[in-house]
Amino acid sequence: MNEHPGLKKIRLNLARTKEYPNGSASHGYEFTAPLDDTGHIDAAVWKKERDHCRVRRFWGDEEEEIGHLVHRPGGSWAFRYDIEGDDDDEAGYRFGIHAFNPGEYVSIKDEDGDLYTFQVVTVQAI
Repeated sequence: MNEHPGLKKIRLNLARTKEYPNGSASHGYEFTAPLDDTGHIDAAVWKKERDHCRVRRFWGDEEEEIGHLVHRPGGSWAFRYDIEGDDDDEAGYRFGIHAFNPGEYVSIKDEDGDLYTFQVVTVQAI
């Protein structure tokens, strides 16, 4: 029996860039979020399940970062790695309206303010 219905594990791989013309499977994110039937993040379910909405950032040879999916004032979504400190969040660009379905593209602004595009590779029930 699924203790957390609606929660999905989503994998995002870096889409084409100048440095990676074919994209990169070793640069991206895996995160857990509640998705509705159309693949959109469900904010109401997130409120109940927020402790389970984790993110893992993998970026080539860099150390992995583990954090949380957070819903910020104003309705935007972000990945937060430094819950106690003052590191900037990585903001999901228009995550509130994007569908997380395999083959779709989403953008994330990193802590330095650079915007990267990622492809949704997999969405799996957990």
